[in-house]
Amino acid sequence: MTAARSRDRATWGTVREELRARGMRWTPQRRQILQVLAATDGHITGSELLERCRKLDPATTPSTVYRTLDVLEELGVIRHSHGLDGREEFHVQPVAEHGHLVCSSCGASREIDAAQAAPIARAFRRTHDFDIFLDHLTLAGRCAACRAAQAG
Repeated sequence: MTAARSRDRATWGTVREELRARGMRWTPQRRQILQVLAATDGHITGSELLERCRKLDPATTPSTVYRTLDVLEELGVIRHSHGLDGREEFHVQPVAEHGHLVCSSCGASREIDAAQAAPIARAFRRTHDFDIFLDHLTLAGRCAACRAAQAG
């Protein structure tokens, strides 16, 4: 995470005040969304979040979930990336910026940290004068197990 991107990062404890400072109400639905996200470890899609919230309150609407996700990302509490199928996946309270390696055969996903991605980032900067956001980096390929299965 770059210094500029982490500077204004909110925490679960400050989200209520941050929403109010933006002129947004603190509603039971938003509180519930935050509770579900705070109990989530790692990644979640918007549809998974909606489903979990609807188990607690069937009246939860997609628009409330997605608007809240947008604001939470602006606050730095969550971040999103895209899977191979293009769907958004949200990283809950990411401790460190990371990208993903996704096997196009079996769908297995592994995280890659900034140190592992540094050579790729340097190459793009050097050859294209372009800084990549690691949290949006998803590289497709084939895992060792799928390569071995195909070879065997």
